[in-house]
Amino acid sequence: MQTVRDREELTRGLAELRKQGTIALVPTMGALHAGHLALVEEAKRRADAAVATIFVNPTQFNDPNDLARYPRAEEADARQLADAGCDLLWVPPVEAIYPAGFATTVSVAGVSERWEGEARPGHFDGVATVVAKLLLSVRPDVALFGEKDFQQLAVIRRIVADLAIGVEIIGVPTVRDADGLALSSRNALLSADERQAAVALPQALQTARAAILAGDAVAEALESAKQVLRDVGFSQIDYVALVDSSTLEPLDTLSSNARLIAAAAIGTTRLIDNIAV
Repeated sequence: MQTVRDREELTRGLAELRKQGTIALVPTMGALHAGHLALVEEAKRRADAAVATIFVNPTQFNDPNDLARYPRAEEADARQLADAGCDLLWVPPVEAIYPAGFATTVSVAGVSERWEGEARPGHFDGVATVVAKLLLSVRPDVALFGEKDFQQLAVIRRIVADLAIGVEIIGVPTVRDADGLALSSRNALLSADERQAAVALPQALQTARAAILAGDAVAEALESAKQVLRDVGFSQIDYVALVDSSTLEPLDTLSSNARLIAAAAIGTTRLIDNIAV
């Protein structure tokens, strides 16, 4: 696996890979786990060469402390990517993505405004801007993103459609631990007790799903899920909602395109999850 850090190296590396055929891109912020490696595995199935990026994007953090706490493990990440068959790793410095005088922000209306958009003001502007920059820099044939960040996936699909970026966006199902907790780089920040309690998040969503499918009122199922989280020690619940999978608008009754989404904090760690209904 070739590791590059500047644009000249990236251009040369991509030119060599394009001689092999199609390119798949897996953008990451590092601190890799099996969920990221599932993206690389799918990338290898979808294209002739797999390119990954590691860039902890400062503009998508609305809390400087959250940015400072975000886990970083570049050396271990690079080993995992190489073992997974990644062909090229781009690790740009901040100034390569946001050079002096950078003054452009990509902002997506509608699908970005609720949920994470309300809980983390400015977050999706940062995501949209950096993803657009990465896609335009690499020009992959396909790009892969995990469904765990479901609203982010919807935002990225909107960017690609609206800006006519010639790339196919692939959503890859969430990878979970044996007890059901969605894999996340943030899980490393949980204490042992918090990790044990955190499994209540996917369990509450599964219980709510079963209740809604059985005909229970959506509002009651959502409130029961929130109460479960409170009872096990989640200190803040930003949302538990049933939404339309395409628009992310809330649903009061079950439809054929519904998804349960949730975000809540336990201790100082904020977790998100979602499941199809």
